[in-house]
Amino acid sequence: MSGSHNHAAPSHGRAFAVGIALNLGFVAVEATYGVISGSLALLADAGHNLSDVLGLVLAWGASLLARRKPTARHTYGMRGSSILAALLNALLLLVAVGGIGWEAVRRLGQPAPVSSGTIMAVAGVGILINTATALLFWKGRENDLNIRGAFLHMAADAGVSLGVVLAGALIHFSGWAWMDAVVTLAIAVLIFLGTSGLLKDSVNLALHAVPENIDMAAVREQLRRTPGVSEVHDLHVWAMSTTEAALTAHLVVRGAQVDDAFLDRLKRQLHDECGIEHVTLQVEAGQLTHCCQFAPSGEAHLAHGGEAVPV
Repeated sequence: MSGSHNHAAPSHGRAFAVGIALNLGFVAVEATYGVISGSLALLADAGHNLSDVLGLVLAWGASLLARRKPTARHTYGMRGSSILAALLNALLLLVAVGGIGWEAVRRLGQPAPVSSGTIMAVAGVGILINTATALLFWKGRENDLNIRGAFLHMAADAGVSLGVVLAGALIHFSGWAWMDAVVTLAIAVLIFLGTSGLLKDSVNLALHAVPENIDMAAVREQLRRTPGVSEVHDLHVWAMSTTEAALTAHLVVRGAQVDDAFLDRLKRQLHDECGIEHVTLQVEAGQLTHCCQFAPSGEAHLAHGGEAVPV
């Protein structure tokens, strides 16, 4: 039985467009004044902001691709592009961290005078722009890893800009030019820490791991307690995109009529209680054994021929 499916992810096109425009303009200003003032912290922050602009472009492109309809070649559409974008965003940030950290270590041995007033003024503008951009993605950050990546980048940038302002103040009052490189290293560490979680989650989704927001034990129990279901095996849940999950399972059903109402009820329960959009169930009588090579270790395999029923 096939139910109607309407799984288009909410559009954040306007948020992406505004965020990219604001940050691209600020990158140009920050890099210019970083060169004028001789501040590595400003240049590092500009480089980081540029990587975030590229990240926003990737995330926007992926969100547009995810809305494309399935084709004969891509039967699930291009939903998986949002996972790839999140992964590329994380890798892009790690590359930026490496470059920033390397230059900061080099500058520690050769501190140069900087204009603290310029640093504080430009970074102060950065706090406003990055905070405003982060707020554009506030609503979508909880349910979409791709949008969460965009939000975390911008929120981290606001914190980094605050750190640059504090560095400028320390240099102004203490005269310690080396503080610019120290703050730059701190920026690199903060970016790395903020990126590690995004990298872990995106790699897991790319490897078809169960999404973090889905409790596999609860899903299995939801299926097992369905009247008439005596066994659940070959159960798999994976991410189709950063917002949608799919499920396949074999159900051994005894003493219950398997009709459209039975399957539709299961579909609604899995959607409402477990957040799973796409469900395919194979209903069986459970006479003999058949081992699925992809079944979790230790799972009982009671499969016999059956009819694959998408719901």
